[in-house]
Amino acid sequence: SLVFLGSHDSFSFYIDEASPVGPEQPETVQNFVSVFGTVAKKLMRKWLATQTMNFTSQLGAGIRYFDLRISTKPRDPDNELYFAHGLFSAKVKEGLEEINAFLTEHPKEVVFLDFNHFYGMQKCHHEKLVQMLKDTYGNKMCPAIFAHEVSLQYLWEKEHQVLVFYHSPVSVEVAFLWPGQMMPAPWANTTDTEKLIQFLQASITERRKKGSFFISQVVLTPKASTVVKGVASGLRETITER
Repeated sequence: SLVFLGSHDSFSFYIDEASPVGPEQPETVQNFVSVFGTVAKKLMRKWLATQTMNFTSQLGAGIRYFDLRISTKPRDPDNELYFAHGLFSAKVKEGLEEINAFLTEHPKEVVFLDFNHFYGMQKCHHEKLVQMLKDTYGNKMCPAIFAHEVSLQYLWEKEHQVLVFYHSPVSVEVAFLWPGQMMPAPWANTTDTEKLIQFLQASITERRKKGSFFISQVVLTPKASTVVKGVASGLRETITER
């Protein structure tokens, strides 16, 4: 079996404090930002930026799985697509091109792009994203087949370097989009390391029955109370270093 290293909220290094709040955020967060403005966004970034590296640096460090969440921006005249996690991040096109530059330079490397959340996306936006993937990666993308047929040798022979997982019904219409259920990602949702380890052990046992790719999310998730207690410090000091 193959094991690849991945990153959580992979694009979050690029989070822009000057951007609007993402459309998926609850009304309480929207109100918080409307009252406290830039200060609120700076505090949000401390808890939303789970990565300290850009895509190129992550690839250089061995990351090959990318957790991608895509959003439109309200009242955006250019109708662009952005990575998003609470606040907006880089343009999707720029991120995809950055990854492609690495793949072109390293023709035997393979990446997994997991598009698992979509916000404010209509049919036309999905069509735009699919076309963007075609234009950027072309034949580098591996068409969806049975997971057990995918080996590094197979990918090298076919000169495929990208597997795109797409958690939307759109995936059934496009040959190079792997359905989201082919990349399950059970979530422990805990700040307790012992509970996380127990959850991962149980997940590994369950994984063997599925016959698909699988994500082991070795992440601790802060609760609202955790954020309130460490609001001025941020994710790194409160969760990671602990």
